Amino acid sequence: MTTASVWVAASAALLLVGACASTDPNNPRASNPSRQCFFANSTSGFTAIDTQTVNVRVGARDVYRLDLMGTCPDINWNQQIALVSRGSSSICTGTGATIVTRGPTGQQRCPVRMVTKLTPEEVEALRPRDRP
Repeated sequence: MTTASVWVAASAALLLVGACASTDPNNPRASNPSRQCFFANSTSGFTAIDTQTVNVRVGARDVYRLDLMGTCPDINWNQQIALVSRGSSSICTGTGATIVTRGPTGQQRCPVRMVTKLTPEEVEALRPRDRP
């Protein structure tokens, strides 16, 4: 598989889905009401705060902060990322995922340590350059 086709596949995965946070107690997927989830391909934008923190927009108004396990070189210079879930089709608060992006030596995978949904107040308090 060529580098170009990997990037096309990664970009397509980033742009495909709508938000899916569920807190309905009658929904078996909502076993923990405080746990909020989204599909990886429901993201519509991202902003790298630094090499260890990325904010992603999900749907029209939700923003999630992704704290990385380590540094992800040059992520703040990339215009595209792919977000890959671990173990299921969705990414939930409190669990990890992986960001796939272009690094200084080619494709790099940056594990996510923590996913946190920001409140509307936290989103409003972000500096404009930190909003996805």
